[in-house]
Amino acid sequence: MSFVIAVDGPAASGKGTIAARLAAHYSLPHLDTGLLYRAVGLAVLDAGGSLDDGTEAARRAQGLNVSEIARDPRLIDRGAGEAASRVAGHPEVRAALLMLQQNFARQPGGAVLDGRDIGTVIAPDAVAKLYVTAAPEVRARRRWTQLTGRGEVIAFEEMLADIMRRDERDAGRGAAPMVQAEDAVLLDTTDLGIDAAFDAARRIVETKRVRHVL
Repeated sequence: MSFVIAVDGPAASGKGTIAARLAAHYSLPHLDTGLLYRAVGLAVLDAGGSLDDGTEAARRAQGLNVSEIARDPRLIDRGAGEAASRVAGHPEVRAALLMLQQNFARQPGGAVLDGRDIGTVIAPDAVAKLYVTAAPEVRARRRWTQLTGRGEVIAFEEMLADIMRRDERDAGRGAAPMVQAEDAVLLDTTDLGIDAAFDAARRIVETKRVRHVL
């Protein structure tokens, strides 16, 4: 049985951490698809290109070396997140990365993927789908704490505006917009610590897994 878990949601909702812990719990490979778009955005910038040039971004996406992505420390920077949100709006970029993500999801035994369109586009037949979210102010505070803890200088108000701008861009794009799949379970982490959020996610997934087996 292929056991695929799709975890979607906006930036700083906790979806990445939850997905990673679910993958470890069920001994499944994990793909943070946001890293793919971050890598594409950085590749465009490194080449001196424009993030608004879909053709250029798609070319960089086609030449992506997935095995080397996690080695770039810049991927966790705020600028990489902004670049990712912009290049992700290009249909040709999403098309270039579609098969790569779907092949990951089709691995024997299954996988855990997190992103914006996993349950709707990448793995619509996933056994378990979660849509993880939280209030914008809470997500901004989480990201602000993370970035300032690494030495980046940014005002909280600027971080909140950045989060809301990315939400609007991700939800409003024409190609695979960020949206909760009809059969996804909503998990609001606004008032949850990571352990409580993971436990809630695990219980949701376990319920779906048992029903799938039966």
